Amino acid sequence: MNFLPHSLKTLSLAALLCVCATAHADITVYTDRAAFLAAVSAPATDGFNDLPQDLVATPLQRTAGAYGYLASTSEEGFFPAGTSSDVWLSTTLETAPIIFSAFSSGVRAFGGNFFGSDVDGAFLPGVALILSATDGATTSTVNLDTTTTATFLGFISPNPLAFVTLQIGAASPNLFYGTANDVVLAVPEPATWGMLLAGIGLLGFAARRRTE
Repeated sequence: MNFLPHSLKTLSLAALLCVCATAHADITVYTDRAAFLAAVSAPATDGFNDLPQDLVATPLQRTAGAYGYLASTSEEGFFPAGTSSDVWLSTTLETAPIIFSAFSSGVRAFGGNFFGSDVDGAFLPGVALILSATDGATTSTVNLDTTTTATFLGFISPNPLAFVTLQIGAASPNLFYGTANDVVLAVPEPATWGMLLAGIGLLGFAARRRTE
């Protein structure tokens, strides 16, 4: 009977544990765009600059590079805020959330800049927002305070993302609307997933060796 070398067994076991940990891991939160982009592969951005500065019906079928997704809100639809050269996605109703869903297969990373805009669609500093990401197994909720147009938040999940929700947070003396810009979609960083696949292959090899 042939036995698998101890080192190969150890490597196989480590890979199996890594696979199990990934399957049950929580959603990871990033507040720095550069760090988020360094942790993903093939990121693509939707800047919303193709939208007219007028009311837009919901839901919106959007694309970011090769990825597709759906943006939806209340029945009143969206209000593209910002300027004609830098359009932001916002709502027409203050309390209405923006829900990002129906992501292309394989999308496990979502990020973007999130802040508040006023009734005229101009940036309103210092507002609070709540973002939640769900992958079907886990939900991660983050409170953002004193947001600016550069406030970034990203989620990376071990499972395909189901939806991400943006809504207003704490009350403000000024009327404001949850606003998104430069939304990023991506897939897992290939080195991580390559290691997992290699581990699965080693486990299969080990099983074959034990039957010889």
